[in-house]
Amino acid sequence: MASKQMLVVAIAVAALIVAFLPGLAVATEHVVGDDKGWALYVDYTAWAETKQFVVGDMLVFEYGISSHNVVEVSGPDFLICNQTDNAVVRTSGEDRVVLDKAGRRWFFCGIDNNCENGVKLKITVLETAPPAP
Repeated sequence: MASKQMLVVAIAVAALIVAFLPGLAVATEHVVGDDKGWALYVDYTAWAETKQFVVGDMLVFEYGISSHNVVEVSGPDFLICNQTDNAVVRTSGEDRVVLDKAGRRWFFCGIDNNCENGVKLKITVLETAPPAP
């Protein structure tokens, strides 16, 4: 009899977990540029338009360290590819950036003229994901 009660309890718990799964936030890891990575000749505007960025998600910038880096700047500096003294510069070749707050974020490559040649990304990070349709 006890095993039958345990089975009923286990089924009830499983049903509750399944019922609440859609409400649980799961962070997404976005590899910037997908299989092309952080490189020349990638349309990062088009790439970002296919994604939804939410607080807790992570951007992963994959690139060759001899030819690229990742510079995080303000919006006005992004527009003119201006690397200021207070810019955050990442150089590991596999940089992971946690999206820890809602709002705009701006990134570009600060090596040579890569930014001017399109190696730049701007995103909007949402507080939470909108409900599914």
